[in-house]
Amino acid sequence: MSMPLPVDMAWWLTAVELPALAGLFWLQQRQRDQTERALESLSRDSHSAIQAARSALADYKLEVAQTYASLSALKDVEIRLTEHLLRIEAKLDQASKQVVSRY
Repeated sequence: MSMPLPVDMAWWLTAVELPALAGLFWLQQRQRDQTERALESLSRDSHSAIQAARSALADYKLEVAQTYASLSALKDVEIRLTEHLLRIEAKLDQASKQVVSRY
């Protein structure tokens, strides 16, 4: 047999508990929506910041490539290295001829 709820208990459920639970549910949903909006905003901000950093890095790389070493300087270094390697080669040839002539 089921006992009917006392009037005080039924009043408590309808007047206090159900509205309080509904309010808590509403607060939870509102908090979830605010959190999702904040995450979306942070995601957009981070993507734009990453894109700006990539763009700045590409600009810096281009500047370094254009100003770090000029083409004429590279050609000068290449000529000096080639001449030096030719001198080393000539010395090695002379040394090998001396070794061969001894035997």
